[in-house]
Amino acid sequence: MSRYDKEKLKKELTPIQYEVTQENGTERPFNNEFWNHKEKGIYVDIVSGEPLFTSLDKFDSGCGWPSFTKPVTRKNITEKADFTHNMHRIEVRSKEGDSHLGHVFNDGPLEEGGLRYCINSAALRFIPYDNLKEEGYGEYIEVLR
Repeated sequence: MSRYDKEKLKKELTPIQYEVTQENGTERPFNNEFWNHKEKGIYVDIVSGEPLFTSLDKFDSGCGWPSFTKPVTRKNITEKADFTHNMHRIEVRSKEGDSHLGHVFNDGPLEEGGLRYCINSAALRFIPYDNLKEEGYGEYIEVLR
């Protein structure tokens, strides 16, 4: 359960950001902010700001959503079984914000560990490399060099 006030989030987030992060929604493939984004930086939870993924681990999986081979750190995400839509998937949520992010699948690049974190753009905020320090994420400058 999220520590964040739902009514406040409804005012702060766009409708799709709220639907995805708070109601386990899914945005449309190929029609979202980061599916083909290639800029250097990190992706953080739109709700809590916790670092989730880096541009170094992003790849084009062809699915229409941002895909990553691994999170920045496993401690910032949780995974749980998801049996909705008559499927068995593993849901990915942010640890602090408890935002629904997307799902993880085992069809990613084998040379990178074989995982594909398929994440909704609406759950993410991108911090460009040149803004990391001023936005409070300076520790990730070295990670991205």
